[in-house]
Amino acid sequence: MIVVRPVAEEDFERLVDLANQATFGLTNLPKDPDLLRKRIKESLYGFQKVVDRPRGELYIFVMEDLDTGEVIGTSCIVSKVGGFEPFYAYRIEKCVHQSEMLGAKKEIATLHLVAEHSGPSEIGGLFLSPAHRRRGAGRLLSLFRFLFMAELRERFEPFVIAEMRGVVGPDGHSPFWEALGRHFFDMDYPKADLLSAMDKRFIADLMPTCPIYIPLLPKSAQKVIAEVHEQTRPALKMLQDEGFEYTGMVDIFEAGPLLGCHLERIRTVRESGQAIVAEITDKSVESVAHVIACFHSGFRACMGNVKIGATGRATLTRQVAQVLKLKEGDTIRFAPLRPLEPRKGN
Repeated sequence: MIVVRPVAEEDFERLVDLANQATFGLTNLPKDPDLLRKRIKESLYGFQKVVDRPRGELYIFVMEDLDTGEVIGTSCIVSKVGGFEPFYAYRIEKCVHQSEMLGAKKEIATLHLVAEHSGPSEIGGLFLSPAHRRRGAGRLLSLFRFLFMAELRERFEPFVIAEMRGVVGPDGHSPFWEALGRHFFDMDYPKADLLSAMDKRFIADLMPTCPIYIPLLPKSAQKVIAEVHEQTRPALKMLQDEGFEYTGMVDIFEAGPLLGCHLERIRTVRESGQAIVAEITDKSVESVAHVIACFHSGFRACMGNVKIGATGRATLTRQVAQVLKLKEGDTIRFAPLRPLEPRKGN
């Protein structure tokens, strides 16, 4: 069985191993050990804080294989982006150029730098070890975050964004960065990406604030704007099924698309419910697979079956109860692992 729980200090070495398996573009799983340790401490502080509104807290979670004790995945939530360090993105706009003399009219796409100081909540940092990408583990590692946010709404903004990883080669080569960012920063993409995770002030110092005409960029850069990394396509589809849509903005480094959705409209949030555990049984429980979470003694989440009786109380298998450290009388929040109905437009 696998469980998702908040990161702990003793996870550091296991997260270093996990980071070494990851490719470029995952700023929330940095390959720099010092930065990773700092992120873990920041997350521990975020979980411990008494919060009445979001102030930029970082919540890092890990997925653990309980049979081996191995940390096999991670993902995170930022309660609010912006603040002292703005959240940067390019907004794609179209401007019209017209000549009456030539009878010509041309619509041209441009990139406009956005610096958001009071932004929404953000989900990100999802990485699952390639050896464990099966049986819904990736879906659990993504969707449990919405149960966490649904339960603790006061900690999050009403709008949620997700930066999807853009097109970056295994050697760290980004066509978009080479065409644009390198001219102003004089460094390669991996270094710039790492620096942005440590301190974003250099972006304000060097990034051009004037509009960038997309047709002036090389074709290799134009074609990757708002495109996702091939390994990110399943995550993109999953978030689209949850109700996330393209916002018209892209990442400033590799031009990956920025998705967004109102928290209350996210499928997992809408279909989630709460119930008191009435029975823990050694028999099988007939139901579709669910994401199940508990909050009574520290957050934990897993996949499993749950049956809701006529009184609104839940029956769980003993295995699920043991993974979540539940007893009868405890409260769970749960949602179907997959949409009950196909998304319109599919």
